[in-house]
Amino acid sequence: MQFDDDARLDPSQVEDVRASGPKAGGGGGGGRGMMPGGCVLPVGGKGGGCLLLLVGVAALFLFQIVPTNFSGDEPQSPAPSASRPEPQGSPSGNLASRCRTGADADQSEDCRIVGTVNSIQAYWKQAFTGRGRTSYTPARTVLFSRAVNTACGAADSSVGPFYCPRDQKVYLDLTFFDTLQRDFGAKGGPFAQAYVIAHEYGHHVQHLLGTMNRVGNDRQGATSGAVRLELQADCYAGVWAGNAVRTGFYTQPFTQADIDEALSAASAVGDDSIQRRSQGRVVPDAFTHGTSAQREKWFSVGYKSGDPARCDTFTGGI
Repeated sequence: MQFDDDARLDPSQVEDVRASGPKAGGGGGGGRGMMPGGCVLPVGGKGGGCLLLLVGVAALFLFQIVPTNFSGDEPQSPAPSASRPEPQGSPSGNLASRCRTGADADQSEDCRIVGTVNSIQAYWKQAFTGRGRTSYTPARTVLFSRAVNTACGAADSSVGPFYCPRDQKVYLDLTFFDTLQRDFGAKGGPFAQAYVIAHEYGHHVQHLLGTMNRVGNDRQGATSGAVRLELQADCYAGVWAGNAVRTGFYTQPFTQADIDEALSAASAVGDDSIQRRSQGRVVPDAFTHGTSAQREKWFSVGYKSGDPARCDTFTGGI
């Protein structure tokens, strides 16, 4: 993925709180409890329980939506990752001074995140306007290290990337991508990152459109509302990928090698793949995100069609 060197980045869409420590965050106002690993879906944006995934590693590293309230203790501070140095600097991370153009995005991981977020939101702003919907409301991405407070409660890095509907922010610890590649067998790469971020912004779109309300209490199982919601977010990620070059941030459409990075990431976090790794067997009744094949399929549907209307995972088979 190659950014247009002259594209102007908007670093205000990304908050960097990594240097602020575990108690820094983007939300505030919510519960202060520790997020259980694998606590996933909100109840239509209202307070309510959460869905517990498999214990241990099977519950980790599923990009997700978090519930809108928690209870428990303050988050502990996990040890810093050995594979990625602890960030230094001001709470803002100096993104405004470092990430100004597409050329910066090609040289820096942080600036690449900024550029990716900018492109995703530029697409959805266009899509909402073109379809006569209510205006698209931008959502910030918060880069954190180890732990963070949000309007949905406190979380640590073990939950993976997530979207909080209450403060309408995406939360991301970049060490997730090391784990995705090292422990889950994904290819890794810049476009794997882009896919994960686009998936989370898919949840933001669902929140704006009220789609989350369709899940209700149907939060677990192979054809559950929870799975359908996640697969639709995968499809929305693909839709952005198919239209990204039109946002003006990239010089050319993504290559097949880029798309393969996304498909590899999608496959690595399929429910069946994670269950097979963690417990040696697959339990469809415990699915919350969909199988590896389903996640690849729905990303591809979005990418090949470029049309969010093709992402109706709530009708018929999936």
